[in-house]
Amino acid sequence: MNKSRADAFMEFAAVRTGHLFRSACLLTGGDTHAAEDLVQETLGRMYARWGRLARVDSPAAYAQTVLVRTYLGQRRRRSFGERPLADLPETASGPGGDPDLRVALLDALARLAPKDRAVVVLRYWEDRSIEETAAAMNASPAAVRTRCTRALARLREQLGPHLAELAAAH
Repeated sequence: MNKSRADAFMEFAAVRTGHLFRSACLLTGGDTHAAEDLVQETLGRMYARWGRLARVDSPAAYAQTVLVRTYLGQRRRRSFGERPLADLPETASGPGGDPDLRVALLDALARLAPKDRAVVVLRYWEDRSIEETAAAMNASPAAVRTRCTRALARLREQLGPHLAELAAAH
């Protein structure tokens, strides 16, 4: 039985939304509202191209690429930095998670430049290769290696002595 285009997309979206949302949360520095918007925009772009995506080897990998490129495109807009809230909402830790470590890491990620954050998320959260990360970001593998090295150094610098304490407590 052939599925309609909409049914096939809905099935894909149901399976991938959670993973996209987790990646989007990391890209947005833990801002769940911005992450939800980013996932919705990504899924909207995917749906618009869904009929042509039959030629794509991995729609899931393509969705991650769309997510990262959408995020980077949003960061380039001037109005992106506008925030309607003065205080951050309280966040709950997931089961078995260490809230102090999570908050420290999300805060450090949020302070990275958008492209540095994207490299870290793609390489270490998504576990992508240098080449896959380069393709997702429209960059050369050498640029990804350099950006990755610098981003990790910035993270270590930001977390400083707290990293050992947080990791030991976890």
